[in-house]
Amino acid sequence: MSTIYTQGVQTGEFLLSEGQGRISREPIIVEAGDALPAGQILGTLGTGKYAPYDNAANTGAEVASAVLYGPLAASSADRPAVAIVRLAEVAEALLTGFDAGARNDLAEQFVIVRP
Repeated sequence: MSTIYTQGVQTGEFLLSEGQGRISREPIIVEAGDALPAGQILGTLGTGKYAPYDNAANTGAEVASAVLYGPLAASSADRPAVAIVRLAEVAEALLTGFDAGARNDLAEQFVIVRP
């Protein structure tokens, strides 16, 4: 009997294209919490920190504003990270926490989600 392993999304694997240089990326701070995969949709909290996008939240995280570039380990402290925040095309199938609302929110920042 063999064991089957499933590999998660790798750093930047969800990117189809981005602006020249690193114009699409920004260093960010993600609030403490669970581990997050590359491609996680993020929202901006009122504090300027980011958290996983939640369309039902009332904290600022209900508006998708970024896509996490690389995976983050779980932590009880805020974590530095890099996110795609503008001028990029991303693959829908490799995004986590994605819905129709996120598609519209990201499009306003010129992050276009492709099927």
